[in-house]
Order: sequence, then structure tokens, then C-alpha cells
Amino acid sequence: MSINLPKPIDAYFAADRGDSEEVARCFTENAVVKDEGHTHNGLAAIKQWQMDSSKKYTYTSKPLASENKDGKTIVTSRVTGNFPGSPVDLRYLFGLEGNKIASLEIIL
Repeated sequence: MSINLPKPIDAYFAADRGDSEEVARCFTENAVVKDEGHTHNGLAAIKQWQMDSSKKYTYTSKPLASENKDGKTIVTSRVTGNFPGSPVDLRYLFGLEGNKIASLEIIL
């Protein structure tokens, strides 16, 4: 099943297959990402976060559902890989600014 996602979010999931440059291009200059208890501020930190995640884990992410709530786009995605508890359904809370991602929080 395929779901319709806003273009910046669709681009993020396409880029998240390992290209940290492409992932960083999905975000605003001052974007913030929260994942695994850490906060990453700005493009350089977001690029490093994605590179570190790709080195630490091999994974795929398949968006299953999307909803809009309180100004955020919440995407539920099945993440499968070489990490404890795989597969897991994660919620990605995206805040958009124009055609870029301004914030992303990834939670169980």
C-alpha cells in the first residue's frame, strides 16, 4: 500500500536509504531532529546524525500511515533492520516550513 506524503517528507524517506547529503537537503538551515534521546540542531548535525545511524544500523523504513495533527504531519513507518526489537513501528512527527522539514521527532 502506498500513501500520499507531502513532497519534503516523501523526499526524506527516499533519501533515508543512506545518502546523508540528500537527507540534509530535505531540511531547513536551522532544523531540529530529535531521535533516541538526542537533539540535533542544524544541517551539519542532521547530516552527522544520519551518517552515524547508517553506520550503526542497516535498516529500511516503509511508511504505513499519515495524519495531520496540531500542525504536524505524523507518519507511522515500519522500520526493519539489524537492531534490537526489529521490526518496529515508529512515529515520525514532521514540522514543515515551505517545502522543507523544520523539525522531526522520531518516537516509538
